[in-house]
Amino acid sequence: MCGLVGIVGNAEVAADIYDALTMLQHRGQDAAGIMTFKDGKFLQRKGEGLVRDVFRTQHMSQLLGNFGIGHVRYPTQGSSGTALAQPFYVNSPYGIALAHNGNLTNANKLTADLFRSDLRHLNTDSDSEVLLNVFAHELQRLGKLVPEAEDIFSAVEAVHTRCEGGYAAVAMIADHGVVAFRDPNGIRPLVIGIRQGKHGGDEYMVASESVALDVLGFKLLGDVAPGEGVYINPNGELIRRQCAKKPRLMPCIFEHVYFARPDSMMDGISVYKTRMRQGERLARKILRERPDHDIDVVIPIPDTSRVAGQSLAHELGVKFREGFMKNRYIGRTFIMPGQNERRKSVRQKLNPVPLEFKDKTVLLVDDSIVRGTTCGQIIQMARDSGARKVYFASAAPPVRYPNVYGIDMPAASELIAHGREVQEICELIGADWMVYQDLEDLFECSREGNEGIEGFESSVFDGKYSAGTIDREYLRSVEAARSEGSALRLAVAQDGGVVGLHNDN
Repeated sequence: MCGLVGIVGNAEVAADIYDALTMLQHRGQDAAGIMTFKDGKFLQRKGEGLVRDVFRTQHMSQLLGNFGIGHVRYPTQGSSGTALAQPFYVNSPYGIALAHNGNLTNANKLTADLFRSDLRHLNTDSDSEVLLNVFAHELQRLGKLVPEAEDIFSAVEAVHTRCEGGYAAVAMIADHGVVAFRDPNGIRPLVIGIRQGKHGGDEYMVASESVALDVLGFKLLGDVAPGEGVYINPNGELIRRQCAKKPRLMPCIFEHVYFARPDSMMDGISVYKTRMRQGERLARKILRERPDHDIDVVIPIPDTSRVAGQSLAHELGVKFREGFMKNRYIGRTFIMPGQNERRKSVRQKLNPVPLEFKDKTVLLVDDSIVRGTTCGQIIQMARDSGARKVYFASAAPPVRYPNVYGIDMPAASELIAHGREVQEICELIGADWMVYQDLEDLFECSREGNEGIEGFESSVFDGKYSAGTIDREYLRSVEAARSEGSALRLAVAQDGGVVGLHNDN
């Protein structure tokens, strides 16, 4: 999962891009990059680490120009490192830079086609570079010295024809402004906003989440539609076109469960209210299954389960308490290499408040359970703090299948729920009882915010892949790539390198 920003303004934009990226830091901590354009030149700074670590005052002062793009990254497969930090750049045609969120499921085929037919060289194993070169080739073959809006949209249309998977992208064309587009299924999010510039005229911004708009005073215009292309020229003119033949809105529901910030709006849906509804629905299921429950207190596992936990406790009519204090200076552990590192990180990250556990029947709530490697530790922490019984609730259904659209959990063998029933999972994590959200209830929690949604990309829960040809052979290849990448990231970590961090529930 990555974060994207693109701004076309009437003054220098680098500082605004920096601020927007800090608001999207939760979407990736492996690397960050900003590229701007001024007087015929691309200006760039990118590197491994958090936004605040990559950019210093001297770097920002050199990023001149009235339009630019930015990116925060975490690796989904393959290696990590500065070479894969985005934006990427090609000099032909025109000079194009691009940043990308998601995953192209036919990247191997596209890589071969780019070399054999399009005569283009790729310097990394990143599918983002593949996407950039497909877009660049489709623009180049039009043979225009000065591309017009329709030429750009024609190239986007060709991208949708050639590329499969889930993706959102923001690109910058030398002298010609910013382009953004979203896959025909709308799997990965992308929003657009407007504000009045300091020197008059409209300024536009595209970003992965609306929170990036909010902090900079941009008004949310709405979402980039599935398959839509958005072009903002240097004069601040916004032009939009539908570039896909059969677009449909099938957003990734895991954004609502975990990835997105609760204060974001996505596809007309409030993430905060969606998570409130998740807690309410889960409470109703608990009351159906255990009408005479003995739960004394509901305690969330910080931070993304807090909203669902509050509404769950209210619906059950029991106390809600903050039983774990979180160390804000420990990274998120979803892709931390090695089980030993993850186990150590949990103990460093969370510390219990014993008074909230002693002699109580506790219901711990989390947004989801992926690997399950930390659940047992957290449950044991609750017991060590004096809990009489420890129940566990997941605001999402069991995560049973690999994700192939840009979320770092592709290997089925790593998922605790894969091939297991709920009782088996409960015994593995050491809970006295556990409950999962029902999938249809999860759908309704999100659909209530936007009745126009045709469905959701929910393959991690039901194994139904909405884009690309996803078969066993493909899943095996992804798992192999992940294993190779995990080994490399572990070697980097042991050698003292920087490693991206994310949540590992």
